[in-house]
Amino acid sequence: MANDGKEANGKPAEQTKQDAQPVQVAAVGQYIKDLSFENPKIAKLLSEPGDNPNIKITVNVRSNSAGTDLFESSIDFNAQASNKHGVIYELELVYAGLFRLTNVPEQSLQPFLLINCPSILFPFLRRIVADITREGGFPPLLLDPIDFAALFMRREQELATQESVSASKN
Repeated sequence: MANDGKEANGKPAEQTKQDAQPVQVAAVGQYIKDLSFENPKIAKLLSEPGDNPNIKITVNVRSNSAGTDLFESSIDFNAQASNKHGVIYELELVYAGLFRLTNVPEQSLQPFLLINCPSILFPFLRRIVADITREGGFPPLLLDPIDFAALFMRREQELATQESVSASKN
């Protein structure tokens, strides 16, 4: 088929490329939104030999609009270390960032806010977690990288499953 220099919409190929606005992303700021560290059994831990702790970690990502082209993306992080004596420490941290997103297609907005933005924020959260646990008197909790795309896909699958179960009940 011969190319007549036009796109599928009938406009010349060069004009279509010029009409498309470039996507612009700017990190406006990032910050600790909420932080709590509890060390409830320090006296018992210092007086008795300890065993290796069990560490339970949960991570959730959220996003919301904060104005025209301005969005907040946040990582909710919880870590609880426990052993035979009970809870050793509990760390709760919400680390967030404001992002100005211009010309992002609607279908790409949520994945960008829940995958790309947390990926930008994660190294800073990781450092804070290591510093807080170390300052709490424990070895630093060093987090492995998180695959936010896999978290997003799992969330989308769970939502689709819930919707299909709800639809089958009706």
